[in-house]
Amino acid sequence: MKPAIYAVALLSATALPVFAAAPPFETTAPVAYLIDLSSGAVLYAKDADRKMPPASMAKMMTTHVVFDMIKKGELKLDQMITVKPETWAKWHGPAAGSTMFLSPGEQVSVENLLHGIVTLSGNDACVVLAEGISGTEEAFVARMNAEAKKLGMTNSTFGTSNGWPDEGRTQVTAKDLAKLAVSTIRDYPDLYRKFYQQKEFSWGKTMGKGENIVQANRNPILGRVPGADGLKTGHTAEAGYGFTGSAEQNGRRLVMVVAGLDSFNGRIAESVKLMDWGYKAWSTQPLFAKGATVDKAEVANGSESEVTLVAPQNITISVPAGSGKPAMTMKVRYAGPIPAPIKAGDHIADLVVTTANTPPAIVPLVAGADVEEAGFFRRIWLGILSFFGL
Repeated sequence: MKPAIYAVALLSATALPVFAAAPPFETTAPVAYLIDLSSGAVLYAKDADRKMPPASMAKMMTTHVVFDMIKKGELKLDQMITVKPETWAKWHGPAAGSTMFLSPGEQVSVENLLHGIVTLSGNDACVVLAEGISGTEEAFVARMNAEAKKLGMTNSTFGTSNGWPDEGRTQVTAKDLAKLAVSTIRDYPDLYRKFYQQKEFSWGKTMGKGENIVQANRNPILGRVPGADGLKTGHTAEAGYGFTGSAEQNGRRLVMVVAGLDSFNGRIAESVKLMDWGYKAWSTQPLFAKGATVDKAEVANGSESEVTLVAPQNITISVPAGSGKPAMTMKVRYAGPIPAPIKAGDHIADLVVTTANTPPAIVPLVAGADVEEAGFFRRIWLGILSFFGL
């Protein structure tokens, strides 16, 4: 049977339709985006596909690549990297932007460089780590772009490891930044918690007295929004003030992006306002519990003709707060028939949930069981059935 894209309608809500208007919201941020990870719903979008310079928000990709290497065992947190004198010279002084205050010839662990990137937004820390991993910053940037492609960040390109202005080579969108943040949170939860929640970090010594230099995390929602734990700010003259952030409250996680703001305080105000609105103006309602069977998918050349599709996590829908149960449609999409072998837990389909108030939310579904390749006699039988169009 020729592979095709299946869209299988599951159900429409049988309760009386409730078409509550989406909660109103306005922001002075030229670019804004807010998604609810518990449902996959986009709660707010303003020019979210605009290509723009990310400034230091690009450092999220540097961190993501390093997290992936650590998870795979290709890099260790206690691995030491030497600060090249020429790198220090380039990324030293007021003209070099935010800094970790590294010293030439100093040996620094991967762990401390990550703190220098995530908490301090150190441009020097980014380049030192990139060079220590790949030999040159350019070689590391190639890894960043390969990872962006893998994540489906189709409208983003990186030209540096730290987001420093590079004549327009580094360009991202708010949607892509949110996609990067979601992947970091979901794929590397332990490393995410270890590095992104830190309120301050100390590295380097002051001139004269030689006192420890302590710098605070610039995250504008940390300590201002309950459950805030990430991610990264950015600012340059060309980019304005931006922020990609996340918080979790009562098991519900939101990810937001604002960009193009004209002041430090404006970034704080709009970031807090957007996140606060997301939690208070919207609520979630359960659809499927983790492990519940949602549907079945057809299997090609397998020991079984079908495989169950189950929820890998609790699946909910986002609705305006106090609106009751909304009218909705749900569909399952997959490229099928799905070829065997299939392993339980493989992401093989998506659930698409549509309501009147949000764009379609796409939630992954996974195989509920192993399906082996068909044996010799079953392949013959399947061939006969295919020949007769059965």
